[in-house]
Amino acid sequence: MTAIKHALQRDIFTPNDERLLGIVNVCKAGKKKKNCFLCATVTTERPVQVKVVKVKKSDKGDFYKRQQTWELRDLTVVDAKDASKENPEFDLHFEKVYKWLASSTAEKNSFISCIWKLNQRYLRKKMEFVNVSSQLLEESVPSGESQSVAGGDEDALEEYQELSAREEQDIESMMEMCEFAVSNAEAFAEKLFKELQVLDGANIQSIMASEKQVNILMQLLDEALAEVDTIEGKLSSYEEMLQSVKDQMDQISQSNRLIQISNTNNGKLLDEIQFLVNYMDLSKGHIRALQEGDLTSPRGIEACISASEALLQCMNVALRPGHEQLAAVNQQQKLFAELRDTFARRLTNHLNNVFVHQGHDQSSTLSQNTAELTLPKHSPLHRDLLRYAKLMEWLKNTHREKYEGLSRTYVDYMNRLYEREIKDFFEVAKIKMAGTSKEAKGKFGLHGSSGKLTGSTSSLNKLTVQGSNSRRSQSSSLLDMGNMSASDLDVADRTKFDKIFEQVLSELEPLCLAEQDFISKFFKLQQHQTVLPPLAQPETEEADGSVPSRMAPQADHRHSVSSEKDVVRLMMNKIFQSIEPELNSLIALGDKIDSFHSLYMLVKMSHHVWTAENVDPASFLSTTLGNVLVTVKRNFDKCISGQIKQMEEVKISKKSKVGILPFVTRFEEFAELAETIFRNAERRGDLDKAYVKLIRAVFMNVEKVASESQKTPRDVVMMENFHHIFSTLSRLKISCLDAERREAKHKYTDHLQSYVINSLGQPLEKLNHFFEGVEARVAQGVREEEVSYQLAFNKQELRKVIKEYPGKEVKKGLDNLYKKVDKHLCEEESLLQVVWHSMQDEFIRQYKHFEGLIGRCYPGSGITMEFTIQDMLEYFSSIAQSH
Repeated sequence: MTAIKHALQRDIFTPNDERLLGIVNVCKAGKKKKNCFLCATVTTERPVQVKVVKVKKSDKGDFYKRQQTWELRDLTVVDAKDASKENPEFDLHFEKVYKWLASSTAEKNSFISCIWKLNQRYLRKKMEFVNVSSQLLEESVPSGESQSVAGGDEDALEEYQELSAREEQDIESMMEMCEFAVSNAEAFAEKLFKELQVLDGANIQSIMASEKQVNILMQLLDEALAEVDTIEGKLSSYEEMLQSVKDQMDQISQSNRLIQISNTNNGKLLDEIQFLVNYMDLSKGHIRALQEGDLTSPRGIEACISASEALLQCMNVALRPGHEQLAAVNQQQKLFAELRDTFARRLTNHLNNVFVHQGHDQSSTLSQNTAELTLPKHSPLHRDLLRYAKLMEWLKNTHREKYEGLSRTYVDYMNRLYEREIKDFFEVAKIKMAGTSKEAKGKFGLHGSSGKLTGSTSSLNKLTVQGSNSRRSQSSSLLDMGNMSASDLDVADRTKFDKIFEQVLSELEPLCLAEQDFISKFFKLQQHQTVLPPLAQPETEEADGSVPSRMAPQADHRHSVSSEKDVVRLMMNKIFQSIEPELNSLIALGDKIDSFHSLYMLVKMSHHVWTAENVDPASFLSTTLGNVLVTVKRNFDKCISGQIKQMEEVKISKKSKVGILPFVTRFEEFAELAETIFRNAERRGDLDKAYVKLIRAVFMNVEKVASESQKTPRDVVMMENFHHIFSTLSRLKISCLDAERREAKHKYTDHLQSYVINSLGQPLEKLNHFFEGVEARVAQGVREEEVSYQLAFNKQELRKVIKEYPGKEVKKGLDNLYKKVDKHLCEEESLLQVVWHSMQDEFIRQYKHFEGLIGRCYPGSGITMEFTIQDMLEYFSSIAQSH
């Protein structure tokens, strides 16, 4: 234990200027035994502090560390458990009871005795020692107690001090004098004993010789003891005085602590008061602005905005715990609530009056701008109302019901205003559109601006082709009957219609965008998620009881949580609910005037939808124009279907030649017009699909008409019409119809060749039949040089047939053939010379074929044709020139 005590003193307490006076090896009672040491220590500096320190061995090494420290003054009870029996258990009562089990009863008793002495020496505190033997607790401390307590540790420290250098030298010299000390310890010890006795005797004699001096010394010791008693008495009195001073200083320290707490509390109270004054005080100017501020002048509005922001800041201040219980705070909150309600009521009434006035007394009318076809601008109203935007945001944050009521009021009155303006605007547009062509008015029976047309398309079923010379009159009759191939309408009228439709869309687009931008800014609908306000009331039902299609998807989500963009779109739907029906009515009128107008409308509407989607795909404008685009696309598809139906219903005359079919010409007109309109369009795909449908229908119906033709040969009908189609597609260079262009060329070439071959068999009919028989005999196995021995094909028969076709007869036959071909072909396509040249080539080919057969089958006969190739070229040239 002594070694441990020295180690603890050196490693733990000496660095902290402490002395270790008592130690006991303990473990906690009733638990797994983990040994530690309780140490009683005092500080080396004044004032002395007495502590009990718990020291434990570290888990990571062999060194010790402080684990817990208690002040001895906090110890109230020491319980030794049993004073009569040896029991190593004891309890120490600090802030709670600590139960210990010492390694031995002796260590426990020694530690308890040390605690009692330290208390008596330094604290003099009333400490209760329970179940402790009276022998351990001395009633009074002797004069040397302080030394025994304080010096006991020093004596223990001196037990194991090392030898000094002088002592080592003395021992070494003595060992040298007695060399046998190591080999004969008994002799060495005996010698030392004898020398010690000699010294003792000398000392006694010396003492006895100086008895007088001893008496003097004893007298001096008595005097010294008396002085010590005197000094101890003074020290005791000084100690009592110091204890009194200590008590007074403790009282002063306690008073200072209370004063400091009071100052701290006063500072905190001042902070709370300043917080309430700074954040819950509204100036008189702000109160006056909220109660009486002018909401019409810019200065008054700015004052109201500042006052409302200050009020909102006061109302939203985060009160600290306990503030709600203050009467002044409750009074201010009540005042703020009254000011909020008063100002919200004033602001709501003022803005309601503005909205109502704008809805009823709007002075802008469309009659002044009839020639320009423009919509009134509402930017002045928006500019005036945007001054209240911050106040609307305040109202949104403080009075949600009033904010939503204002929203509904604005939507209702602006709906009436816009509905009146848009209706007048579209009436003017319809008048201008219907007046683009007086001819259109007369032929279609247009009455006023309602867009209702008269006329019938039933006569289309009775359409017949009366010949190439009457095609122009037929085209005009188609227009008179109201069909959709109204190609004779002036191109300028269609251009005017295009400009009018573009002007309508160009006026609507900025109007909607400006209103949407205003709603977003004025009602502060850009940032947060919010519950959808009940702005969009259920739409009135249609005649058949159904809800309009544009509002049906919104009905199911009217009261759900939605983004504020959806709120803006619903408000726009309510305000501009007349735009979509008016646009559809205008589109229907344009489509009735001229079905080709659907091409113009498809391009313009597609462009505006594309532009709107780039800005905001979910906006009201994008949605509305997208719905209208569906209607335009449907009219366009109806236009294509109508043209296909007309092709199928075309009937040809049995008495006149066919020529270029009307629907082939109409396809050419349609393609030329469409390529002009769709040159830079975004929806080129719609036109390409229509092209494919139309061209397939044209191909099918050309073949159908050619098969039914009785006056004109089928090959001529196919050749002329497919040549016309090929020429049209080659000129327009429509990329999606490249395959059809090649197919048209192929069909034209095939039927041209077929017509030429079939026609050339008639002028030299007998000669053709004779050589066909020769070829048949060769095919049956007769050698070519032996054909002349056949009775029916001998040289005499060949000469007889050749004599029937002299040059004059051949020319006459070719002239008749030219006239017949001229009757078959139409003038518009100008294919007569092409066909005649092809016939010349075919005739020369047949001539050379006949000469070849004569040379092979009748060798050496000298038989030749009555005319030469040069004669044929002259015949063909003279016939062509003569006609």
